[in-house]
Amino acid sequence: MRILITAPYNQQGQNELGKFADIIYRSWKPQGRAYNEEELITLLHDTAADALITEHDEVTAEVIERFPQLRFIGVCRGTPSNVSIDTAARLGIPVFHTPARNAQAVAELFVANVITLLRKTISARQWLAEGRWDEGAHTSYLEFKGNELAGRSVGLVGFGAIGRRIAKMLENFPCKIHFYDPYVSEYDPAYERMELDELFRESDIVSIHLPVTPDTLNMIDGRLVSLMKSDAIFVNTARASVVRREALLEALEGGRIRGAILDVFDHEPPDETDYRLIRHPHVLATPHTAGATDEVEDHHVTIMNAQVLKYLAENAEHLQLK
Repeated sequence: MRILITAPYNQQGQNELGKFADIIYRSWKPQGRAYNEEELITLLHDTAADALITEHDEVTAEVIERFPQLRFIGVCRGTPSNVSIDTAARLGIPVFHTPARNAQAVAELFVANVITLLRKTISARQWLAEGRWDEGAHTSYLEFKGNELAGRSVGLVGFGAIGRRIAKMLENFPCKIHFYDPYVSEYDPAYERMELDELFRESDIVSIHLPVTPDTLNMIDGRLVSLMKSDAIFVNTARASVVRREALLEALEGGRIRGAILDVFDHEPPDETDYRLIRHPHVLATPHTAGATDEVEDHHVTIMNAQVLKYLAENAEHLQLK
């Protein structure tokens, strides 16, 4: 069996799979972008691969239909949104993915950026770099006095791996945690389950952790944003399309909420409206890097290998393994 790996994959992970299959490693990273449909078709053809482990590559219906013999497709992402799932299902090709691979990374950046915004760190640093300290001994103390995260009520919209990791981190500040997630039935009783309207009304910080589905597309609209407290902070490190950006922009430009922390945008690279959000003085924006750590790549290898090795063990008699 031959497994083509185009996702970043550490040597230990390759070695584990290499005990059972030939590994062809062609990470997309050296070329600085994911493989497009045509490039991926060429790679699969030239390597005569029996399986594929990808990350961001365009695994379209055309790619899958060209290689119906693929034993499985592994996607090193929280959701396999770059893969034609319907085509794979129709051809009986299992698709594995790596939920929670970036949970720690996103949760850490959430905490870091919320504190940064609450403590006015960026504007204080700019004031200092501009050499303005001579304006008075107590100017900085008065102008940049911020707030503590401790004691804040944090509302998590979506309570999957990332939401739960954030909740756990915030316990010791301490913060009051409540969440909205109609698919969660079991949870720590220290957290309070709320309906969506109530969460937006009661939270000092509202943080979005939703996948893109027909139900969540533009789910966070102007009506919900209008329920937020005037000193509340809105955070989105999930997907831009679950939020109506015009509603958020209107709230920010109208001074109706304290600020926003954004890592995702309707267009990447951003368009003019996105840049209005990014450049707003009360927005802390990052370029879709909440999950970008070296450790995330190690996490996705661990999660993916567990699934692939289980699959190989269960199907050994039908596969040509080493």
